[in-house]
Amino acid sequence: MRIVSLCPSLTELVYDLGRGDELVGITKFCVHPADRVGDVEKVGGTKDPKVDRIVALAPDIVLFNEEENRRADHDALVDAGVRCLNTFPKDAPGTAEMVREIGAALERPDEAAAIAADIERRTARVRAAAEGRAPVRWAYLIWREPWMSVNRDTFANALLEQAGGVNVFADEAERYCTITPEQLAAARPDRVFLCTEPFPFQEKHADELAAATGLPRDAFRIADGEYLSWHGSRTPDGIDYAEALIAG
Repeated sequence: MRIVSLCPSLTELVYDLGRGDELVGITKFCVHPADRVGDVEKVGGTKDPKVDRIVALAPDIVLFNEEENRRADHDALVDAGVRCLNTFPKDAPGTAEMVREIGAALERPDEAAAIAADIERRTARVRAAAEGRAPVRWAYLIWREPWMSVNRDTFANALLEQAGGVNVFADEAERYCTITPEQLAAARPDRVFLCTEPFPFQEKHADELAAATGLPRDAFRIADGEYLSWHGSRTPDGIDYAEALIAG
């Protein structure tokens, strides 16, 4: 089977399903597993894949993610006769369904079932544990200049919410919403998570925001964006990671 993956988390999933050796094209942002992706041809980025080159590679299937990739590229490949699988999970249960769907498409149903079952087990455990804790109000920032957060309709929100968190910007109209330090201060979150991607937040940015908002410095935490935004075989550990951020 010849496979192209245009989403980093799906590339990782392909390897974990035992099909990594059959990848003939991935994006330049596909970095895991680090010791194996270097030998696979890069076919552009998630937003600007080389459609003609992908067609020339004659893949049996191209894996898309609706959020990471553009519909126009998907449709161009479909028009060229290329089989495409588009996914868009927004929470852990949806990710389990996606893993099973991709596992079936790649003829690895048993491997996919094991990953999906792990997602479902950990989700049930985390949700049960959250029932016995007081809710934690949080904000999750993904960008600087302008400052940006997330609303309830995002994968990161789903993982943190099921662990007992309450998103102070859940009701914002935009999924990835622009905020100000004044709005952050007024929302009074218990914790502010500064994620490592797409913007590479560091401790100096926590210092900056603490000074700008007047919120306690120890309310700010650097959070691993891959665990909270990559859906697939990283999701089981992401579920536990989100719980640690909230419960810790």
